[in-house]
Amino acid sequence: MVNFYDVIIIGGGQSGLACAYYLRRTGLKYLILDDQKTCGGAWLNTWDSLRLFSPADHSSLPGWLMPKSEEGFPPKGHVINYLCNYEKRYEFPIKRPVLVENLAKESGTFHLKTSAGGFSAKAVISATGTWKTPLIPKIKGIEIFKGKQLHSAHYRNPNGLKDKNVLIVGEGNSGAQILAEVSKVTNTGWAVLKDPDYLPDKVDGRELFNIATAKYKAEKEGKKFNPEKYNLGKIVMVPSVKEARKRGVLESRGSFKEFFEDGVIWGDGTKEKFDVVIWCTGFHYATNHLNNIVKPDSQGKIKTQGTKAKHTNGLWLVGYGGWTGYASATLIGVGRSARTTIKEISDFLEE
Repeated sequence: MVNFYDVIIIGGGQSGLACAYYLRRTGLKYLILDDQKTCGGAWLNTWDSLRLFSPADHSSLPGWLMPKSEEGFPPKGHVINYLCNYEKRYEFPIKRPVLVENLAKESGTFHLKTSAGGFSAKAVISATGTWKTPLIPKIKGIEIFKGKQLHSAHYRNPNGLKDKNVLIVGEGNSGAQILAEVSKVTNTGWAVLKDPDYLPDKVDGRELFNIATAKYKAEKEGKKFNPEKYNLGKIVMVPSVKEARKRGVLESRGSFKEFFEDGVIWGDGTKEKFDVVIWCTGFHYATNHLNNIVKPDSQGKIKTQGTKAKHTNGLWLVGYGGWTGYASATLIGVGRSARTTIKEISDFLEE
């Protein structure tokens, strides 16, 4: 059967490519199915000014270092070029755009229903990340708000926001970075559930990866990991956020309790008008395609041991963050998860 494979990877972003790097060494017949029209993964859909938190040499997939960026922290375009060149370098078999609609399993074989027809495989790696499932919290009055709402997943740049009153919601990195950018062109407010935590200025993604590695090693050695020792905060002080701090815009008003037609009502009962709300409130896991064979929870999470699905033989999930491997949602961190996963798959297929 032409469309039968040993392994199918669902998702052609950084996690799928890392898995393919190790698969190409095994001799197994494999295929990547990617729903994007071109290479680049989730980076194709991020806001224009997004940058990595680490320099290029600490932001690489296995086997090939990302070329250095003249701008220090590599920008979006630099990362996309790297991912595109990475898949060309290793000549991975990729079909795109192919949307995987659902999976079924019969007699030990997975059958994938897709926009390009049927595919079958002995093992499946889901590497779809989170970007397709943005989370917007249910807040009282949200349905009566007359202004525009968009999630960070759909924000691109501040064009069109000049002279608007814009509320940024979320105390994480996306909230701080988008606030820094939008506040240059218009009036902004910042709503958070808790006071934002900031990393020291000198700390970037290299240190974050080292922390994740320390946690990983402690668990492997059966030692207790002391998070207090590594309590370095949350928001990475990339140049744009440092500049916003100088302008004094990194000031939040806490949380708001509900919407009214023209804006929000803050915790103290005061009303404030806003034309636009940008939700920087995170994501669920993009695992809807697995609903027929597993039962994800409300966040899209299923039970795993490492990256291996506990109750579905032949299914692995890679690159979903701490759930499936320390730092696995990062370029440098996913390689470790990918290597272990492919070793497990090879052993599984030899049984």
